[in-house]
Amino acid sequence: MLVALQFITYLACAIFAGAALYVTLVEHPARMQCETRIAATQWAPSYRRGALMQAPLAMIVLLGGAVLWWMGAPIY
Repeated sequence: MLVALQFITYLACAIFAGAALYVTLVEHPARMQCETRIAATQWAPSYRRGALMQAPLAMIVLLGGAVLWWMGAPIY
């Protein structure tokens, strides 16, 4: 069970970090090249969808990390 929880926690952390990196390196620079009206129109739905994806991932990482710490799991 410990190994499975570690895998799920690390996977959620990697997906969260990958999504954040994608937004930083790809989405934001692409929007900065658009005019303000277009960028603002695209930002709202994108932000909402990103929050729906990243908030649960952050909670999985937080809870998984806390449980792993409580169980005395080694940190790699």
